[in-house]
Amino acid sequence: MKKLFATLLAATVLAAPLAAEAQSRYDNGPRHDRGRNERVVIERHVEKKVVVKKRNWKRGERLSAAQRNHYLDQREYRRYKLREPKRNERWVRVDNQYLLVNALTGLIVGLSAAR
Repeated sequence: MKKLFATLLAATVLAAPLAAEAQSRYDNGPRHDRGRNERVVIERHVEKKVVVKKRNWKRGERLSAAQRNHYLDQREYRRYKLREPKRNERWVRVDNQYLLVNALTGLIVGLSAAR
């Protein structure tokens, strides 16, 4: 019985380094890497094309009611060095232009570039 126990103990002692080596093979330690498991990062740069449709407004054109409500009404016309609007007229900023629009009909009466 003692011989059997001694033999099993000796086999365990001899098998321990082999088990440790088998376990460290899959370890990401620096000894066993040798550059095989390096992390590769691929960066992709995607450019989106943005199409901005800017319209060149002209005197005599008409803005619809939806467009008139969408654009920003400029009440501080003196701040932007615009002339005082007459009755039923208002200044509206569209893109980089100020339009003097008849509030009732939507007809463009005047134009000015934004400053």
